[in-house]
Amino acid sequence: MDYRYILYEKSEGLATITINRPEVRNALTQALMEELGQAIDQAEADEEVRVLILTGAGERAFVAGADIGEVGARDTLTELGANSRVRRGVFSRLEHLSRPSIAAVNGYALGGGCELALACTLRIAADTARFGQPEINLGIIPGLGGTQRLTRLVGKGRAMELILTGDLIDAQEAFRIGLVNKVVPAAQLMEEARALAKKLAAKPPLALRAAKDAVDYGADMSLAAALEFENRLFAILSGTADKAEGVAAFLEKRKPEWQGH
Repeated sequence: MDYRYILYEKSEGLATITINRPEVRNALTQALMEELGQAIDQAEADEEVRVLILTGAGERAFVAGADIGEVGARDTLTELGANSRVRRGVFSRLEHLSRPSIAAVNGYALGGGCELALACTLRIAADTARFGQPEINLGIIPGLGGTQRLTRLVGKGRAMELILTGDLIDAQEAFRIGLVNKVVPAAQLMEEARALAKKLAAKPPLALRAAKDAVDYGADMSLAAALEFENRLFAILSGTADKAEGVAAFLEKRKPEWQGH
């Protein structure tokens, strides 16, 4: 597909989506969000894609938030609510993608940009990255999952502090509180993101998806229901050809050849 505001590339089983508005620090607009949703759906529909990487164009920003000019122009509750639902739906599709996604955060990840990173499965940050939910300073709150995903990731106290103060934190602090999985030198960011993506892509696809689903959906269940969900996924995987291949390869001391069934 042809996109105006993003770049979509596929290589070696990896799809990379680059938010491509560097002149405005990759600020999110409604049109860009619609394209992002289409690109996520494109990756989901492509059986060759094993892992999705998201990043921002340029060196300054991953996504520095929503386009404030567009937000200000839409000042009715009905209009803002409708747009927010569309954007929230895009992030939910990303979160529940049937394969892992990695946010390669190359600069500012603020507001909607931080929320976009939170919707990914894993997050790698350049040492120059900065994170924050500064919506409070505009008289609003995070509206694309920030109050919920951030809390689930870093805990209530840390999330409250970031959301109520609107303060920004650097990559090392984001790592310390568990917001990102790894911090790397900026020049090595995409290399590290691709290395992690290839590592995940080499895993058995059914087990990879089941593990992701167990964590994603189980987090919103009671412990008893989540344990039952986990057990059922385990039972399903136990009857697959990939499970038999994994056991045989282990016993024969060879590299497994996954079939995806």
